Amino acid sequence: MNLYVDNKTFRKISTEDNPLEPGEYENCRFINCDFSNMDFSGYRFLNCGFTDCNLSMARLMETILQDVKFDNCKMLGLHFDDCNPFGLSFQFDKCILITHRFISLK
Repeated sequence: MNLYVDNKTFRKISTEDNPLEPGEYENCRFINCDFSNMDFSGYRFLNCGFTDCNLSMARLMETILQDVKFDNCKMLGLHFDDCNPFGLSFQFDKCILITHRFISLK
């Protein structure tokens, strides 16, 4: 995975129409995007923010989430225990969180 994106804002991206390319995203913002059923396996998100996004049923196998904030997002059925545990840190504000797995996470 060679793509590196820094300090960019993505708006209204859809998994079906324009999927997000695999890579490392640092200091990026994702606004009003539909990432439902997206396969984020191996992606890296560092100091990123997701606002008004749908991430329901996204796959997170070995995904890196470091200092990621989710605001007002729909997040159904995510397995956070599949993420890469190194530096794993995220927070939620006003999100819909249903049927998640956090097994063995601190």
